[in-house]
Formats: sequence, C-alpha cells, structure tokens
Amino acid sequence: MISVNTGAYAAVNAPPTADKTNLPKPPSNHARAVALADVTSGRILFSQRGDEPMKIASLTKIMTAIVAIEHGNLDSAVKVSARAAGKEGSSLYLKAGEKITLRNVLYGLMLRSGNDAATAIAEHVGGSVEGFAFLMNKKADEIGLTHSHFTNPHGLDEQGHYSSANDLAKLTVYALHNPEFASIVKTKVKSAPNPNEDWDYKWVNKNKMLTMYEGADGVKTGYTKQALRTLVSSATRGGQQLVAVTLNDGDDWKDHRNLLDYGFANFPLSTVTKSGEPISGYPYQITNSFVYPFAKGEREQLEIRLARLREGTVHYNLGYRGQLKFVLNDRVIGTVPFIDKTVPKQQDNALRPGQAQIDQQSQEPSVAQPAAPKMTFIASIKTTIQALFLQKGE
Repeated sequence: MISVNTGAYAAVNAPPTADKTNLPKPPSNHARAVALADVTSGRILFSQRGDEPMKIASLTKIMTAIVAIEHGNLDSAVKVSARAAGKEGSSLYLKAGEKITLRNVLYGLMLRSGNDAATAIAEHVGGSVEGFAFLMNKKADEIGLTHSHFTNPHGLDEQGHYSSANDLAKLTVYALHNPEFASIVKTKVKSAPNPNEDWDYKWVNKNKMLTMYEGADGVKTGYTKQALRTLVSSATRGGQQLVAVTLNDGDDWKDHRNLLDYGFANFPLSTVTKSGEPISGYPYQITNSFVYPFAKGEREQLEIRLARLREGTVHYNLGYRGQLKFVLNDRVIGTVPFIDKTVPKQQDNALRPGQAQIDQQSQEPSVAQPAAPKMTFIASIKTTIQALFLQKGE
C-alpha cells in the first residue's frame, strides 16, 4: 500500500539529473562531451558539457532510423537513386536502381553506417533529403531535444547540423523503447538478399561494445574529420538498461566501459510502486508501476504527493481520478495516474441474510467501479514521453 505525503509543497517539473554532491566521483574520460542515462526513467545520471552543441557524425543515424521506423512501411521496397548510390563516405555499395526492403536497408544503416542507405531511406520515407530532415527536426521537437538541428540523414559535416550529448541520450532512450529499433541495434551480423550478385549482403556491426562488454545491446558509432570519434552505447544488466554518449573521444571503448560500470554500480533501479497498488487513506489505486534509478540515500528522501483531478474534466470522465507525483529535491521526477479502487467480485452472487442492509450502511458501497481506462496508441505514446522527459501534459 502506498503512503502519500500531506501538506503544502512546491515542486517543479524538471529533467531528472543526478545531484553531483552526493555521488561517488565519476570515472575520468577523454571526451569533449559525455552523457549517461537510464533508459527506463530517462534520468541523466552523469553529464559533462552535456548541452554543448557539437558535430555528431553518424550518430545522426539514430534519428534517421527511428523516424524511418515510425513513418515508413518496413516491408516496402526502397529504390536506390543515383544520388543515394553515389553518396560519399561509408557505404553499403548499393547500386542505382536497386530495390531493397526498408527493414533490410535499416540494418545496413545501423550496422555498417551506410551513407548511401541513409540517403535512400530519406528519399523513400521523406520524399527527399530535405523533406526527411523536416521530419527529423519535427521528431526532435516532439522528444524535447533543445540543442539539436538536423539537415541530413547521414551525419556528414554540414553547417547547421548538430546535437549535444544530453540530447543524444534522450533520443536514444526514446528510440530504445521501440522494439524494432532495439532489435536492429543489438544485431551483430545481418544477411540480406543482394539483387546484383549471386551472394547475399553480409553486414557485421561496427560497434565493438557488442562483443567487449557484458550485456551490451546497442547502438551506433560515428566519425568525421570535424566531429572526430563519436559513440553511443547501451547495455542491460539485472533488468536495467543504460545509455552512454561520448563526443570527440579518442578512447571511447574504454570510456564507455567505465561509464556503464559506474552507472550500474551507483544507480540501481528501485521499484517505488506496483501497478494496481492501493493508496493508503484514499479510495484509489494506481494504474502503473514506477521504478527509478536512485543513488545511495536518495530513496529515503523521496516524497509522494497526491493531486486529484477536477470532476467533469476530460480525463476524469475517462475514469482517471488524478496523479501521484514523485518528488525528489523539490523536482518532480515522475508521475503515475490513479483510478477508483476496484471492489473484488463476490464468488457467490446469491444474497446472504442481511447483505443488502450491510451494503447500504457501508462507507464504501458494493457497486461496480469503472475499469482502468484504456489509452489510445497516441495517448500512450504521449504519456511515455511525458514520463521519460517530464514534459508538462494537458
């Protein structure tokens, strides 16, 4: 049963970040910018120049992939244009006029970092590179990336094309919640039909973390002359998934191992509430679980506040009664909706002697309660984004 705090309070919605004063010193690194994040909560566990806009090279393709997955038909045939086939830099060596499924070319994009694949995807999904860049920036706004702008789908150095370590962490957290994306980026080797030869394409993932770090399951490497070495990695241990980002890092493999070790050791996931759990002193129960990566001593500082909806509002009429707000250091780190507490059904529907009179006198009459409201797909996506990045909802 959940106990809530009472009394007046002031708390602000803010990106969940770690309080550096109470944590062990993070490992040293060789990067210009760093971010470390928990995937379940979206919490930024460590940041170094995290909001500094920088060149990001092929980390761009994380955005390319998630936009293509969300906007495209993965079984559709992508026809490779001459522009795509001739794109400079890393390549799958696709031929002009060749057709390949969107799903397969996404594997080539993320495993081998093909710039020809990126261009073909952009033209197929967005109508043009410019049209696809519009979709990329629209998605960036939706997720809440405040230090990013995209002008191309591949990440080759270009004026006005940039992101930050924190934004890339947020983007990757968002993308890893998509099963198709998560499946692609953890793949070590992929084969695909090659219409031009007697042999199939065989793409080996460039991300060495997949073989050198226990639990590694993503996501993307990058390099250009201006961006230098860039890397986003992810790993899962004990049911917890973390994302590490480094920009301009000459020793990124080592730094990522150390960053992930630091995150797992110092920010274990803790279950605060479970779905269906009743709220002490109120006729309500919550609809979702809430888990969070607390540093040592933080769990004891957590406050749980109850905020009720006004009767007659849209969400009230849908069956919601309010939200539990989880407050740490005067910052709202998450919310969970609650509904009316359900009454267990009687196994025997026959009235027992005196049952009607007892029900009439009960403080909580035995009447049917509304089931937990079902959310539309769009509403569920919005709720996920709000929970991860604490954007203020309606």
